[in-house]
Amino acid sequence: MSLNLYPLARTFLFNLDPETAHDLTLNQLAQTQNTFLDRAYRQPWIADPVQLAGLTFPNRVGMAAGLDKNARCIDGLGAMGFGFVEVGTVTPLPQPGNDKPRMFRLAGAKALINRLGFNNQGLDAFVANVKKSKFRSQGRLLGLNIGKNAITPIERATDDYLIGLSGVYEHADYVTVNISSPNTKNLRSLQTDEALDQLLSALNERKKALADTHQKRVPVFLKIAPDLDDAQVAVIAQSLVKHQMDGVIATNTTLSRDAVKGMPHCDEAGGLSGSPVLAGSNRVIRLLRQHLGPQFPIVGVGGILSGYDAVSKIEAGADVVQIYTGLIYKGPALVHEVAKALKQISQS
Repeated sequence: MSLNLYPLARTFLFNLDPETAHDLTLNQLAQTQNTFLDRAYRQPWIADPVQLAGLTFPNRVGMAAGLDKNARCIDGLGAMGFGFVEVGTVTPLPQPGNDKPRMFRLAGAKALINRLGFNNQGLDAFVANVKKSKFRSQGRLLGLNIGKNAITPIERATDDYLIGLSGVYEHADYVTVNISSPNTKNLRSLQTDEALDQLLSALNERKKALADTHQKRVPVFLKIAPDLDDAQVAVIAQSLVKHQMDGVIATNTTLSRDAVKGMPHCDEAGGLSGSPVLAGSNRVIRLLRQHLGPQFPIVGVGGILSGYDAVSKIEAGADVVQIYTGLIYKGPALVHEVAKALKQISQS
């Protein structure tokens, strides 16, 4: 039996500064995971396996990267019913991220703005935490999300991604290359054709070498932004195929403020997530599916706050989905709602 204590917890958490609430929640998850106290957020498991990128996803709903940057709470998140959990973004070296305040709620739009800036404890601490997790031994999938350090010049970004890929490869079910955060200077420029070709070519070569070294194949996904025009999406789709990437995650947060104009904090710098991103994310997913054909793996993320929203991602062309901001607004029960809705359409 699952308890739905989140409405009470949310009232308390939403009276705190957003980042304070975020840190408190992660600390509680880290302390209570794998204990009887996880009943406070544990959800009934829904099995809905799907084959994707050579992996069996136990169900179609995952935790998006960004919540658990240091991989401290993998098992706690798993208890909520996610078939797969993605943690990070991790950078080769520890870094504090951007100056505070750097996270803002737009409750009227069920949205967040963040400019955290890949704050994390670095690759070594990240991998040590991953090794402690029991999640993969339960047959669930773990994605590890990699990025570049802020101090690394953009022209040397590939170096950081290769360090990250090599460092996490043997501990991951899949690896996500994050080139779409708006909170690291010039990072999104890596989505342009020449820079993207160079990065993906290097990653593909390293992926092949790591597969030989470790005698196992780990899929590599690319995470992209919603703020791309049709031509840019077409270029990215072409590069994904050309460089043998295994999947794409669409999308990250948006820089657009059209849906939140006039709301408190709407002019804060950073990426906007939550309900306002749903339509833009779905547009990119539709375009990707048109360009990539029916078989290429697409993970849909952005703006899911209900089972209906998740179904819209699948209808747009996604194979599986991830949630993040919806979890903050709706709590762990959303995971069960989404998993149930997606299982129903997979059986229809």
